[in-house]
Amino acid sequence: MNQKSILLSFVAVIVGLNGLMARDSPALQLSWERDILTITGDQLPGKAMKILYLETYCRPNSQTTDWVTNTVIGHKTELIAINPDRTQLKLKCTLKDGVTVDHVITARSDEVDFRLVAHNPTQSNSKAHWAQSCVRVGEFTGLGDPENPRTYDYLKKSFIFLGKRLSLMPTKDWATEARYTPGQVWAAPGVSRADVNPRPLSPHTPTNGLIGCFSGDNSRIFATAWEPYQELFQGVITCLHSDFRIGGLKPGETKRIRGKIYYVANNVPALLKRYAKDFPEQAR
Repeated sequence: MNQKSILLSFVAVIVGLNGLMARDSPALQLSWERDILTITGDQLPGKAMKILYLETYCRPNSQTTDWVTNTVIGHKTELIAINPDRTQLKLKCTLKDGVTVDHVITARSDEVDFRLVAHNPTQSNSKAHWAQSCVRVGEFTGLGDPENPRTYDYLKKSFIFLGKRLSLMPTKDWATEARYTPGQVWAAPGVSRADVNPRPLSPHTPTNGLIGCFSGDNSRIFATAWEPYQELFQGVITCLHSDFRIGGLKPGETKRIRGKIYYVANNVPALLKRYAKDFPEQAR
């Protein structure tokens, strides 16, 4: 066996072992209470990550208008079920306009999977165009401050993809003016720039739907994506968003939405390969 064959065999063994280790790792666990989804596991820096889930459902024409009086659609979320090992839970959101959104959230060893069904049972058009899942990443990056939730040190650990390359924040041409500041919004391809968060809006369109950050010791990556998605958003409470798109609902209409949270080793090419498999529409 020549040197190249030996090397390839060695790589194959390592890849196989890593895959086996990933499959054998204990699943992350889930809990939900008072609109906070908590993901726990020894593989997470700080052992847990909290998500405001869901923060709000939103109407269009939101970039320059008042958030409270124009954009927010009131809603109520209830816990429907959780399995004994806390790896899957089901939620139901009921919007004030009558729309319902059923959520099935499933935790595995290095990801959390979201499957949503939005349905409009009413006789009126719904203006529910997008929704916010607010992921708190201060503890994951090691740059949060419990005494100051509005610290922005975590930006230097946070990224999106622009021009087919990973771009750390603040990204190029960082916008600073908007109805509300600070923060940064990147409108998804094909989404009207009038229909996103009223925070500073980047002139650039993301290459893909991933947004994420590196752990404090740079050993791991958190990343999240939704299909379809409305925007990527760096928020004001040590948070990162991939905000999923609904696009409105006609009377009787049903739409399906899916999302992922990844907790993986710091290997960007491997993350992109996995993302392309999970979200082929966006990878194209």
